[in-house]
Amino acid sequence: MITKLTMDNFEAETKSGLKLVEFFATWCGYCKKQEVELEQMEKVWIGQVNTDDEAELAIKYGIASFPTFLVMKDGKEVTRFSGLRSKEDLMNILMKFI
Repeated sequence: MITKLTMDNFEAETKSGLKLVEFFATWCGYCKKQEVELEQMEKVWIGQVNTDDEAELAIKYGIASFPTFLVMKDGKEVTRFSGLRSKEDLMNILMKFI
């Protein structure tokens, strides 16, 4: 399930549970390829931040490359990583925090 995240809902959406958050840019070719992998992860909560529209969030979290992922657990960042990842890689990373 992919949820659009903005300054208005980021905190509320990530405050509980294990969440995968992707910061992306619409012009980023890797981000477009990543979208295909994310759409296959139907049972995982995924939040997406469009940094073109939500530059303030990108600055707040120090995002410097795309795509960048944050794994949030109960509102706190537990890890981050950048670059194109397979769905299997993403699931393996999430499993470390369950």
